[in-house]
Amino acid sequence: MQTIVIGHKNPDMDSICSALSYADLKLRLGVEDVIAGRAGNTNARIDYVLAKFGFEPPVFFSDVSPKVADVMVRNVVSVSENASVYQAVNSIEKKHLRGLPVLDNDGRCMGLLSGFQISHYLFPPREESASSRIVQGSLRDMIDSFDGQVSVGSVDDTEAEYLLMVAAMSANSFLERLVTYRGQHIVLIVGDRHEVQKMAIAEGVAAIVITGDFSVPQEVLDAAAAKGVVLINSHYDTATTLLLARGGIRVTRMLDRVFQSFTPETTLTRARELATPSNAFVFPVVDHEEKLVGILSKSDFLKPVLRQLILVDHNEMSQAVHGAEQVPIVEVIDHHRLGSFQTDAPILFWNSPVGSTCTLVAQSFRTNNITIPPNIGGLLMAGIISDTLNLTSPTATAVDRQILTELATIVGIQPADLADQIFSVGSPLRSLTSDKVIHADCKEYVEAGQRFSVAQIEELNLNLLREKQAGLINALELDCKNKALLFAALLVTDINTQQSVLLVCGHPAYLATIDFPHVGDHAWRLDGIVSRKKQLLPYLLQCLHRMANVES
Repeated sequence: MQTIVIGHKNPDMDSICSALSYADLKLRLGVEDVIAGRAGNTNARIDYVLAKFGFEPPVFFSDVSPKVADVMVRNVVSVSENASVYQAVNSIEKKHLRGLPVLDNDGRCMGLLSGFQISHYLFPPREESASSRIVQGSLRDMIDSFDGQVSVGSVDDTEAEYLLMVAAMSANSFLERLVTYRGQHIVLIVGDRHEVQKMAIAEGVAAIVITGDFSVPQEVLDAAAAKGVVLINSHYDTATTLLLARGGIRVTRMLDRVFQSFTPETTLTRARELATPSNAFVFPVVDHEEKLVGILSKSDFLKPVLRQLILVDHNEMSQAVHGAEQVPIVEVIDHHRLGSFQTDAPILFWNSPVGSTCTLVAQSFRTNNITIPPNIGGLLMAGIISDTLNLTSPTATAVDRQILTELATIVGIQPADLADQIFSVGSPLRSLTSDKVIHADCKEYVEAGQRFSVAQIEELNLNLLREKQAGLINALELDCKNKALLFAALLVTDINTQQSVLLVCGHPAYLATIDFPHVGDHAWRLDGIVSRKKQLLPYLLQCLHRMANVES
């Protein structure tokens, strides 16, 4: 079972650092196959912290929906396009399969060979029985099917259409029938009837199969060699040899080339939609080069998906990685408001009004009597410093202060020094496009049936904001339109003065409820407002309710 510890979309420092740190704790507690994930890109400040403390970014997941790759059979039994039906039947019987995929020489799936198709060929309806004597294949495949031995002549893999004929009549009757097939590649299956053997050689048949391990007179051997007729010995009787010889046909002759395939990344939901109405027994799974990498059957949809999630720094599904609702969520570690959240079974849900999820992760180490390594301590410090603006945010609590002091001792660095290093790196307004600024740390919410987004960036000062403001507003308007949001907001915070500017685009009725001082089109000044979750979001929700009251 793979456990992914992952934060919200458009992750911030706290989301990334808490995911890495909590995954480390789980591994130290003996949980196997735990990885830290992220549902969006990192930024310059996050990259700086990761490099400083020796970490790679968490694994990126754009979608955790169950995929075909999660349940498909990887060790696929298949046959090549050059295989005979006899070889395919052996594989089907040994593995108790309903059929096989057929591959070309490059490993690409050409089609499917079903047990039904083989049965239909070996035991055709009476009205099709005349065609059952025709074998389209090579003498080599035919001989291999009944484990025969060539006593005169030579054979190769050249394919041709062979007519199987059994000498089950008098010599005269046999000759009368034989001459009617002149010009065809005849393979005669016969026992120790030497006169019939000579007639067939004289007529120039392609090959004669001597059944029952009967010996052949020298004069027959010599005649066959002179005429260029291949003589073959079979250990089996005539009836058995005939049945086995028909297995020499190449599988490509009865191949179903129209089939439904999937890629490993196809979601199980989509695969189920396509597979349910199909009568196919299996569905090939192919890569981008159409090479076979697995097989999916309808019974595979019943397999459990061996993946589960631990959510950190969020508990609202609108903010979770795509597909999270289709995967078991076994834990939530968060410090935000409670959103709409439901699970099928009881889980560990720890939500505490501290300033940072990293504070809760540090407490988890302490609760489990696990010593925090210095590099993990550095991540936890960075998450707390970033989310609480080095404890100056109103969200900072006494618990955050205590944990940050303890971590500073473990790591050997003062919080103020680390804060200076973090906030001096990568001004979003300077280094990012307007579209990336509004998505760098953006969260979507659903309240009273309305969807909206609130993003936040921190700057050392707001000198660049006036220059960038028009582009940011255009980006917010476009995002609001494309996502059908009630409004899209961006809080730009000056971490030195503890002041912010709020940019909002959206429904005019909603914008009319914002009563902070205007500082430009779609812009308001928010003195002392630096926390999205504790200060800004509650205010925006109040505006939403005021708008609803006015409209009603």
